[in-house]
Amino acid sequence: MKHPNDIQKLGELIEEIRIAMLVTVAKDGTLHSRPMGTQMEDFDGTLWFFTEANSGKAEEIDTEERVNVIYSEPKRELFVSVSGNASLVFDRAEMKKRWNPLYHAWFPKGLEDPNIALLKVSVEKAEYWETPASKVIQLAGFAKAILTGKRYKPEQHEKFTLPH
Repeated sequence: MKHPNDIQKLGELIEEIRIAMLVTVAKDGTLHSRPMGTQMEDFDGTLWFFTEANSGKAEEIDTEERVNVIYSEPKRELFVSVSGNASLVFDRAEMKKRWNPLYHAWFPKGLEDPNIALLKVSVEKAEYWETPASKVIQLAGFAKAILTGKRYKPEQHEKFTLPH
């Protein structure tokens, strides 16, 4: 079910997780993962990453636009899986809006680099797992599961589809 609150919820879940794993499909059909820094500006259902236009991930996206983006915050016991379609964007105004001087470490020429691009992921579906309880409560639940023989289910798990 598509719902505007799903976009807000997803944004809240991932807003503090700066590094995600971007998974693309290689030409031979294998999956290829790499860490990427998310550009979180007023999340509206689209994820943004700076990249090189001639990178391997750009080539893979040119062949297969479907991607998965994985966010993880083990200390909070939060895990988010996002799927959608990716494309390269060369809009300099959009890049300027998302630019941070720290990115010079990866792009020494800055926004003047002709090889710089934004990788846009239009999110279609997301799923998350979160364990909101304290460690003591989790341990008690785990012990109860062992003693009663019932399955241990500590996390909140939800799936949702985002509007396009």
